[in-house]
Amino acid sequence: MIRRRRMCLACNKRYTTYERVEETNKLLVIKKDGARVPYDRAKLFGGLQRACWKRPIASEQLEALVDEVEEEIFRQFDREVPSRYLGSAVSVRLRKLDKIAYLRFASLYHEFQLVDDFIEEARAILDRDKQDLAGQQELFNE
Repeated sequence: MIRRRRMCLACNKRYTTYERVEETNKLLVIKKDGARVPYDRAKLFGGLQRACWKRPIASEQLEALVDEVEEEIFRQFDREVPSRYLGSAVSVRLRKLDKIAYLRFASLYHEFQLVDDFIEEARAILDRDKQDLAGQQELFNE
């Protein structure tokens, strides 16, 4: 917001105006049901905060994650972005940041219906971690 002090040319009284930059590039999110809603950074950040509740993740890290996702979606899409793409972009980055927060986010994003779905996703994370560790050990042995 820009604050400007001005003076009336007719009566010479001073007054203040407040100006905001109008967002010309409105990005719409296409929901699963086909509805289109305006993209809201605060909504994305709030979802991440709920997923990271009581986790050792700084607010600055979440801000950086949202910045990365925004940069990607504004680069890839002009007017509309599917919510699935948005959720996927967040999931990939959150998985690297914190596994528990990722599971919390994924349980809503993937709409887990059974506890088995949650357990399968947790096992997949453990398997990926084991593969990563095994791959690193092979590099050091060579």
